[in-house]
Amino acid sequence: MEACRPIGLFFDGIRKDPRVGLNHIGLFAILVGYWQELGCPEQISAYAHEIMPLAKVSSTTYHRCIRDLDDFGYIIYLPSFKRNVRSVIQLKI
Repeated sequence: MEACRPIGLFFDGIRKDPRVGLNHIGLFAILVGYWQELGCPEQISAYAHEIMPLAKVSSTTYHRCIRDLDDFGYIIYLPSFKRNVRSVIQLKI
């Protein structure tokens, strides 16, 4: 059941949140899939170029949506701002 929890909580949260659009939903779903693939760790580390093709979004859309998800309280996003260091993402579960 651990694997389903983030999606359920996310959908409960966005039900009444008009700020969340399809790109946010798609990106969050990809992040959950990536999190599951890594064995459901407390936080994940990833480069934007690893996630963008999976979410099928441009760099601009990716960065806007991931910052939005952080601002809206659905994830904790700690960007590295360095090309050789992965950003840290924690799902709010």
